[in-house]
Amino acid sequence: MSVAKMFRETASKYPNKTAFIFEDTKWTFSQLDEYSSRVANHLKNSGVKHGEAVALLMENRPEYVATWLGCAKLGVVCALINFNLRSSTLLHCIEASGAKILICGKELSEAVAEVQNEASDIPVLVSGLGENATSTNGMVNLDLMLQSSSNTCPDEINATGTSDILLYIFTSGTTGMPKAAITTNAKHLEQKILLRPHSGITSKWIIYSCYLRLHINTKGYLSAMLPALLFGCGVVIRKKFSASQYWIEAKKHNCTASLYIGEICRYLLNTPPKPEDKTHKVRRMVGVGLRPQLWEEFVERFNNPTILEFYGATEGNIGLVNLVGKVGAIGHLSVVFPKLLPFLLVKTDPDTGEYFRDKNGVCIPSKPGEAGEVVGIIKEIIPGIKYDGYLDKKAAQKKIIKDVRTKGDSAFASGDILVMDELGFLYFQDRTGDTFRWRGENVSTMEVEAHVSRIVGGMDIAVFGVKVPGCEGAAGMAAIADPEGTVEVASLLEGVKKVLPPYARPTFIRICKKIDLTGTFKIKKVSLKKEGFDPSVVSDPLYCLDSRQTQYLPLTDDLHQKILHSKAGF
Repeated sequence: MSVAKMFRETASKYPNKTAFIFEDTKWTFSQLDEYSSRVANHLKNSGVKHGEAVALLMENRPEYVATWLGCAKLGVVCALINFNLRSSTLLHCIEASGAKILICGKELSEAVAEVQNEASDIPVLVSGLGENATSTNGMVNLDLMLQSSSNTCPDEINATGTSDILLYIFTSGTTGMPKAAITTNAKHLEQKILLRPHSGITSKWIIYSCYLRLHINTKGYLSAMLPALLFGCGVVIRKKFSASQYWIEAKKHNCTASLYIGEICRYLLNTPPKPEDKTHKVRRMVGVGLRPQLWEEFVERFNNPTILEFYGATEGNIGLVNLVGKVGAIGHLSVVFPKLLPFLLVKTDPDTGEYFRDKNGVCIPSKPGEAGEVVGIIKEIIPGIKYDGYLDKKAAQKKIIKDVRTKGDSAFASGDILVMDELGFLYFQDRTGDTFRWRGENVSTMEVEAHVSRIVGGMDIAVFGVKVPGCEGAAGMAAIADPEGTVEVASLLEGVKKVLPPYARPTFIRICKKIDLTGTFKIKKVSLKKEGFDPSVVSDPLYCLDSRQTQYLPLTDDLHQKILHSKAGF
């Protein structure tokens, strides 16, 4: 089977049912089927073949899904490029995909024009110009081309199967340029097998889909689109997230489910209460990153939806979901038969990231209550736990570790630190390398960020460890994006004392005008960590917690020198 074949079954079953609602337009499954077939046939007539790639750069709208679905019908890999990218990063993704053609939305044609001369002469098709517009800047009007393209599904769909690559989904580029993660039909069809029996999903569902500042080429976005394609659900697509309109629109369209990321939940909680908070029909919310500190408050305020928090690395072979609403949990592992499952937590050194091994050289599993990196055992003959990795094979190999459960086996190293309780529920703690050790204790940057952000009113926060001469481990440093200069460090200290133990309280504070983000709006910590707390390097206001933790002092050159020479009382 393939996603394209299963969509055809859905479209045949529900031809006149609404698939997508976008602004003032509705798309039926029949219209989606016809549009995607026109795309497939145009690509076929342009010489694009099974297994080759087409790059897609487009904002949230039905044509986005219909375009990659058209690629899928032809057996062509669609490389989903983050629409926030510009300049050299955009060019890198286009070229890294190996695309034969680039399809972009008209809203992004200027961004493409900036790199077009360097993009290896890749033909550019523009969607959204309308059938009467002429081509410009060497770009071709896709709408005009599709007008004369056949709406009959191409025969090539019969050759598509589970092992075929469906999409390239680019990583966020936190540590460098984005990498193209390979995702096969098998990986996306797991929803059909795993999600439906447990979530109760049916064709009657209407899913509200919007994202904050993030791009749509994520597992979260596909979590809304795939139920439509595979199960016949309806999806309300919103171009941009609006906290004030979220529940109003969900109620207007009778949505029964919605998507979230943690930041969306935080913004919704910050809005003034209104009747729609309790009168909407959303019964299930699927997503990632709902912080335990906000979970119960969120559920209670917004009419008690069931939270389906999931976990999965796009390029990996690990998939977890919390199906029972356990506060803070991202999934569950059996504590009775742990070796029957293809996932486990293994102990790592919090300072070096090295894996602890027993006398036989295999990884040591983490016990309940112990932090460990979640890894996925690789079985190449089983599609669901096969490791597909990245298009860049060297980068893919770096994510594989050997001798995990037994000598000779291998596993995908997620880089994510989880903790399992005695009942087998799993909780996300941090990324490897983001956990630091101070005063003999491991500190979770994610936990500190959550608390500090709440204290300062939801501002963007980056927490990381910095080396202090003469001290073991790393002291915590918090960079706070405060362009208006409203943060009062005295109030901040009073707040962190209430929620954080002494070793977890940030030793250094940096008040920034802004914090640099990746193309997917993840915080870039590398440069912040490199600059550290040196006032000769950092022009932003810096503060240092005194040795008695009674106040944050301005970090002057004199105090900095005392710290460097171990005379500051640390």
